[in-house]
Amino acid sequence: MSAPGGIDPRGPRFVAALTAVVLAVVLVTGWAWLLALQTLVFAVGALAGITRTPYSWLFRRVVRPRLAPPEELEDPRPPRFAQGVGLVFAVVGLAGLLLGAPVVGLVAVGCALAAAFLNAAFGLCLGCELYTLLNRLRRPKAPLNKLPKTVD
Repeated sequence: MSAPGGIDPRGPRFVAALTAVVLAVVLVTGWAWLLALQTLVFAVGALAGITRTPYSWLFRRVVRPRLAPPEELEDPRPPRFAQGVGLVFAVVGLAGLLLGAPVVGLVAVGCALAAAFLNAAFGLCLGCELYTLLNRLRRPKAPLNKLPKTVD
């Protein structure tokens, strides 16, 4: 079921592919300045919405016009939550790189890279899955139906 005001589901995969490339470069080079830029992209996605990131703008302007219209739209809330999860890992990674704990920083970057790669390559958004799981846990459970009494 598509959400009102939904997004093209191919957009987040494109965003994840660009994110994976950036994070792979950070992992190989240790460039904190590049991770700082990616952290800003995550922050924009988490706080303003995924459609407001520069990667989404690139998708809308360059990629989407060359594609057929999507068959259905997707709820933007799970990818936005995923951007927040990415932001947490990027902040931890940036702190590690800047504060002299490169192993912590690179492990955090590696985790974010793995998640971005899974989304880009296979359409498996770990942050989106976490969003769905947390929503299921938050919902009040329906009362159990009383079983009919049996006659002994």
